[in-house]
Amino acid sequence: MVDNDLLYTETHEWVKVEGNEILIGITDYAQNELGDIVYVELPEVGDVVEINNSFTTIEAVKAVEDINSPVNGKIIDVNEELEDMPELINQSVYEDGWIVRIELSDKSELKSLLSPKEYKEIVEE
Repeated sequence: MVDNDLLYTETHEWVKVEGNEILIGITDYAQNELGDIVYVELPEVGDVVEINNSFTTIEAVKAVEDINSPVNGKIIDVNEELEDMPELINQSVYEDGWIVRIELSDKSELKSLLSPKEYKEIVEE
């Protein structure tokens, strides 16, 4: 399932734009590929993230995956519920399963993200 209100990356992160901030999580496709998620290493509030660089990892039964930032910015919130309930990502990937909130350094970086239509084409190949 691809949510039509979000933007996407080729590495299967979703992005919800809220003014000068974004929420980031992994896509439904990614959580299906990973299987049951058992641990999320949450970054620290205040950490600076760089575009295309890993800011955290997710551990699942099948694999451990880096989660990359689609933008430059600063982490201003983390989903602390994932510490005790990492399975929220499997259960509610586009709602309760968000990972971090980032304050954007440059909103124009969002132009490089994929539209829902473009992302659908990638995962259907």
